[in-house]
Amino acid sequence: MSLSLYDVSVPAFLRGFANLTEILKKGEAFADEKGIAHKELLEARLIEDMLPLTGQIQRASDAAKFVPVRLGAAENVSMADEEATFADLHARIDKTVAFLNAVVPTGMADREDIEVVLKTRSGETVFTGKNYVLGFALPNFYFHVTTAYAILRHKGVPIGKMDYLGRP
Repeated sequence: MSLSLYDVSVPAFLRGFANLTEILKKGEAFADEKGIAHKELLEARLIEDMLPLTGQIQRASDAAKFVPVRLGAAENVSMADEEATFADLHARIDKTVAFLNAVVPTGMADREDIEVVLKTRSGETVFTGKNYVLGFALPNFYFHVTTAYAILRHKGVPIGKMDYLGRP
């Protein structure tokens, strides 16, 4: 039995969001314990030209939800990128997870060779379905989850590798 694009993406996204949720909870608890304004963590960046913590969560959400949208023709769920609190970020993750849980695996079946056109400010990139998932969507998702982790770790939140990886 071979792995489908659903098998290699949606469960990975769900696990990543479960771990990210726990990391965010630790960040919020750390801020409360140390008397740090939540805004300081939520607006923190690794460097000025990168998105803040809130933007990292938003982009991870988009990276995950666009896979079934682009491959399985699932109807996109609009999210306005207005999250400004930890509660907002948890709601964004919950909404993304609910969307992913509703994805029908057969909707993404046999889509490895379809053309996926990604339009950005710098132009268009054309992928096959397989290359889109493996070469763009998954790495993009993990980039933003990792950056969110790194922002919180940089700000002193006591999280480590196993928080990022989670428990199987």
